[in-house]
This record gives sequence, C-alpha cells and structure tokens, in this order.
Amino acid sequence: MELIQQLVNGISLGSIYALIALGYTMVYGIVKLINFAHGDVFMVGSFVGFYSITVLHLPFIVSLILSMALCAVFGVLIERIAYKPLRNATRIAALITAIGVSLLIEYGFIYVRGAQPEAYPGDVLPEHAIHIFGAKINSQSLLILGVSVALMIILQFIVHKTKIGKAMRAVSFDAEAARLMGINVDRTISATFAIGSALAGAAGVVFGVYYIKIEPLMGVIPGLKAFVAAVLGGIGIIPGAMVGGLLLGVIESLVSAFGYSLWRDGAAFIVLILILIFLPSGLFGKYKREKV
Repeated sequence: MELIQQLVNGISLGSIYALIALGYTMVYGIVKLINFAHGDVFMVGSFVGFYSITVLHLPFIVSLILSMALCAVFGVLIERIAYKPLRNATRIAALITAIGVSLLIEYGFIYVRGAQPEAYPGDVLPEHAIHIFGAKINSQSLLILGVSVALMIILQFIVHKTKIGKAMRAVSFDAEAARLMGINVDRTISATFAIGSALAGAAGVVFGVYYIKIEPLMGVIPGLKAFVAAVLGGIGIIPGAMVGGLLLGVIESLVSAFGYSLWRDGAAFIVLILILIFLPSGLFGKYKREKV
C-alpha cells in the first residue's frame, strides 16, 4: 500500500519534471542549445500563477492558461534578445549566455520583488482522499497528473498533426534544407521556445499547487533535474523527455520511501552519471560514434 502511494507521488512529481524537460529537449532538438534559463521560466510561471490566484482571484485553470501564455511570450523574448544574435556563434558562447540569462532573471526578479518566499493557498484545488488498493492517495496528485498528461498529449498533437509541428520536425532534421523548402526557420525556432516555455509555466503553477512554497531561486534544482530527465530519455527526443521525467520522479520517491531522503537530490545526479557512462545517448536515443 505504501509502495502504491509512493509510486503515485513519484509519477506526480515526475510529470512536473517531464513538462520542464520537454522545453529543454525541444530547444536542443531545434537549435542544439541547452537553455539553462528554462528553469527560471518555470519559476516565473509559478509566480504568475500565484498572483493570478491570490490577487486576481482567478480559478486554477484560468491561472494555468494565463501563466502559460505569459511564459510563452517571455520565452520568445529570451530567444530573440539573447539567443538569436548568437545563432551562428560557437556552442560555448551560447552556453555561457544561457547561464548569464538564468542569473539575470533570478537576481533581477529578486531585485524587483525581494527574496521572500510565498505560499499558494491550500484550497486552490479540492482535496479529497481516494483509496486505491488500500492506499490513501490525495486527489490533488491525480488531478495534477491528469493536467500534465493532457498537456503532453496536446504537445504530441501539435508536433505531429499541425503545420508548425511539421516545420519544427523539418528544422530539427536539417535547418538549411528546411529553409530552402520555404520554411521560416526563425519563426519556427521562436515557436519552439514559446511552446517549451508555456509548458514550463504550466509546470510552475502545478508545482506551486502541489508543494505550496515558492521563491525566486526555486527554478535551479527542478531545472537541473529536468535537464537530467531530458538526458535520461535522450536529449532532443520528445517521448524520451516524458519517460525520463516520470522515471526520475519515481526514483526520487522510492529513495525517500526507503529512508534515504537526504540523498533524494543526489539520486538525480547519480542517475545522470550512470546514464552518461553506460548509455550516453539516453533511453530513446541512438548512439553514433563520430568519424575521426
């Protein structure tokens, strides 16, 4: 019974990691960039949801949509201002810029509103205990999981069934060939940042409802863990990010369940080390040795 409860908790946590990881893997798949500012977009989304609920008194779903919309715009601004001028620069220049943008967002946010934490109201979602196979499971966990899975399904539909999704896949495969075929590569990259940032904003609201406490530096650890999830599944592969996030959440919950809660954060990076040693292309990737 305890195991079932921990698995549900792990899957709920993993679905949050998966939503953030999708942004990492989509951006990497298109422009081969690790957007380390992505965790801070997640933080901004959480605060947008908090103020929407507490100041504007909007319901959860409306706050979720508003956070996704504002984070999508924020993601496009980051791409246009910080990354677009470095499109043809070296990867190390883009990586250093990503770290700089992350620090700028974090400490700029602290400068504007202060470093004090906030707490989501406890009654944002109805809370009922659901008994499954004798385990007592919070209905909030199941609702959050449902929201996350719905967003992942919508993303899959966008990528495989819409015009912009086909453009994203074409640019990911060969940007120059896509440009020759008439695809607007810059617009496609901006759309990728918008979609990934919207998912991070949704993850921020879900995280706030689930864990209550939020603060300006909250995006650092979940952002790094989501990056681990993306590498675990295979960086640049959307289904891999989903599976990697869910697996990482379950691993963390099981580590805590076995009494090693102090190792919970460390477990993610142990997984990263092991996956880089034994399966460097991730669970869904194909390892290709470069020719010398």
